[in-house]
Amino acid sequence: MGSAVEIALLGEVSARVGGRTIELGPARQRCVLAALAVDVNRVVPVRQLIERVWGDEPPPRARATLQSYLSRLRQAFADTGVELASRSTGYVLVADESAVDLMRFRKLRGEAGDRALALWHGEPLTGIGGDWADQTRDSLTQERHAAELDLIDARLRLGQGPELLATISALATSRPLDERVAAQHLQALAQAGRISEALEQFLVIRARLVDELGIEPGEDLKRLHGELLLSDQPVEVPRQLPSAPAQFVGRQEDLAQLDDAVRTGVAAIVGAGGMGKTWLALHWAHRNLHRFPDGQLFVDLRGFSPDETPMEPDVAIRGFLHALGLDAARVPADPRARAALFRSLTARKRVLVVVDNAADASQVVPLLPGGNTCRVLVTSRNRLPGLVSRPVGLDVLADTDASTLLATRIGRTRLSAEPLAAARLIDLCGGLPPALSIVGARVLTEPDLSLAAIARQLEELGLGALDADPAVSLPVVLSWSYRALTDEQKAMFALLGIAPGEDIDAHAAASLAGTSTEAAKAALRALEQASLVSIGPGFRARMHDLVRTYAAGRRAGGEDALRRLVDHHVHTAHANDRLIDPLRPLIDLDDPAPNTLITPAGDMAGALAWFDAERGTRRAVQQTAAQHGWNDRVVLLARVSHAYHQRRGHLDDELAMWQAAIDAADDPQDRVVAHRIMGSSLGQVQRYDEAQHHLDTSLALAEQAGEALPLACAHGTLTWLWVSRSEHHRAYEHAKAALPHYQQTGNQMLIALAHNNIGYCAAEVGDTDEGREHATKALELLHELGDRQGEATAVDTLGRIAHQTGDHAEAIALHERALELYQVENDDYTTANVLIGLGHPHLALEQRDQAVEVWRRALEMLERQGRDEEADRVRKLLAAVHAD
Repeated sequence: MGSAVEIALLGEVSARVGGRTIELGPARQRCVLAALAVDVNRVVPVRQLIERVWGDEPPPRARATLQSYLSRLRQAFADTGVELASRSTGYVLVADESAVDLMRFRKLRGEAGDRALALWHGEPLTGIGGDWADQTRDSLTQERHAAELDLIDARLRLGQGPELLATISALATSRPLDERVAAQHLQALAQAGRISEALEQFLVIRARLVDELGIEPGEDLKRLHGELLLSDQPVEVPRQLPSAPAQFVGRQEDLAQLDDAVRTGVAAIVGAGGMGKTWLALHWAHRNLHRFPDGQLFVDLRGFSPDETPMEPDVAIRGFLHALGLDAARVPADPRARAALFRSLTARKRVLVVVDNAADASQVVPLLPGGNTCRVLVTSRNRLPGLVSRPVGLDVLADTDASTLLATRIGRTRLSAEPLAAARLIDLCGGLPPALSIVGARVLTEPDLSLAAIARQLEELGLGALDADPAVSLPVVLSWSYRALTDEQKAMFALLGIAPGEDIDAHAAASLAGTSTEAAKAALRALEQASLVSIGPGFRARMHDLVRTYAAGRRAGGEDALRRLVDHHVHTAHANDRLIDPLRPLIDLDDPAPNTLITPAGDMAGALAWFDAERGTRRAVQQTAAQHGWNDRVVLLARVSHAYHQRRGHLDDELAMWQAAIDAADDPQDRVVAHRIMGSSLGQVQRYDEAQHHLDTSLALAEQAGEALPLACAHGTLTWLWVSRSEHHRAYEHAKAALPHYQQTGNQMLIALAHNNIGYCAAEVGDTDEGREHATKALELLHELGDRQGEATAVDTLGRIAHQTGDHAEAIALHERALELYQVENDDYTTANVLIGLGHPHLALEQRDQAVEVWRRALEMLERQGRDEEADRVRKLLAAVHAD
């Protein structure tokens, strides 16, 4: 009989036997049964049972009433195999556990989640009240939710995300701060092929957690986000390591220590400058490439550069994100979000991160990857307390290793021919690898001199008295090597010491020296032969910072050379900027300094490649211009980099360079431009209040100057900003104010676009007649000018107006015409906006499927472009359609 009994707690409290309902009596009597059934076959003490039924303040006769309830329940379950037994300390419900649906649910939960959930028939413990019932009901509801999520996890593992998407979306809406639900939502979207939407959902949940709870997403959710990011684009395995040092010798004990240190996750190589820290790191890294199949990242933090400030960690992180395959639009604007994203992308991957020339631990900590599968190798002149407990300390080379290094340069035969002189040279170099390399290079350039003669030359410079202090050896060796250079090589060597940036290409070096590219390359090759520079891909020369310090001291002035270098960057960037954006208004440049070499690329791809290669140098060049008071060049460098920054999405570089331009600008027109573009760029990263300040400043300065084009552009940019903030009345005022200034310029294209701006804003504030009039005028002018992209803008505005006035079929036709024109121009940015507009007239004509289709296309484009706020608005449009 026991197996036929069913006691239900997962819904209304009830009991059945053989299909017959058992009468359980009033609510408190049913509560007695529930209070025993939740602990079936376990004794419930009398006091606890009374508290479950009556709470903290039971009535005086609670015990007697309890016994009465138990007596009636015994009668109800007579001959069923279920016993309500009395024990010395309390009461127990004796029954087969499978008779209680709660016990069956808990058993099935780990075996067959769908069957477990099928046992539920509503809210648990329905029909009984009290504090215990309420608390138990909440607890059981949580168990049910957990079981539902377990089942979803199991089905997601089977790839059933598309079928689950509606269910999970509803869960995510009802539980917006539940990270487990959020992760399931992301997985379901990804399995449905909607990875871009999944990425957007991560940003939504992150914003909620930060805003409402003040916390970042947990590691599991961030790791999933990183996996989705990589699955949404071609996987790129970064290979950033510089070449392995060709002449690395010895250091076997140091390498063994490094092997042990790396096992902890983060290892540091520390020592004075010139000891070969970077060589050791690169040698170890290349020897262990097989351990890091997911790639290698490298950054020089310039912690001890003689003429540059150390690199900010955030700059390094952005470089890492780009190397990992993220396009600029996917890199978050917030630095903390960028760091979190980097950790997510590297979690569970086997990546080696080499951080060279770190100033201190604080510069390194933000660069540490996520998880425990990556390894980090740091070099520094400091011991980095707080990052590692036992760094690998690097000292000068032992005599045997120093001998081997010198032999690799000059040959073992020559070294063996003069063993005493060779030993003296090694002593004179003090075991410093750079000094040994330079001496070896000098020996090769003077094959007629004996090693003894070369040693005497060094001793005559006073090195023999200083060899007790190896740190002093390098300057003396450099002095000796410098004396052997030709005048042209000496000049190039000294100028490289003051050149801004990490490295320099041959054309820039030619401008620096006021010579030809061929002559510059010849000098750089000679310096490489002398081990004074290294030349990497793209014929870009780089100096060790100790050598650079020495080189900089060889020249007292150099202002003319730096002016040529700055002008090389300004004029070459300007020429390449014209290839990237040929329709931009011409920038009025004065002539470059005499003997400046200007080397524009041949096409847009070459122009972009040049800007990419010079990215690490451009801001340093701008800083040099500012230091010398060449304020017009400071502004020009920002202006000629603007189109490149916009195309690549390097908005951090854009903001930094325009801030420098604002600080330097003394010409009123330069200040107008600098504040205007700074405001526009800040608007792009949603820093609207700061953007407003700069744009208001630009307008005020333009009004003081009274010239037409700056005034027109200031009002035009303010129009864009207020439209971005959905403040259309304010945008309308600026659009109208811009037109007469544009008309004064006589530029028909700008006049036409000003008419279109008025048309758009007028319609948005309800004056559709004026909107149509101005948009039509814009269309006529742009069609005459043959400006197809501008024409598309006007057609789109007329489509919006047609929809606003109820002519939805005409609106669809106009929007589709605008789409054709934009797609011919490959303008994905604006195409997404037109698609948004196209959905509304479709919906107005009850063409729901067409509206959903175009909005989904728009959403995919917006997500690819990283336009988060606009994507969120489209997502809400889609949600509203589905809700209806």
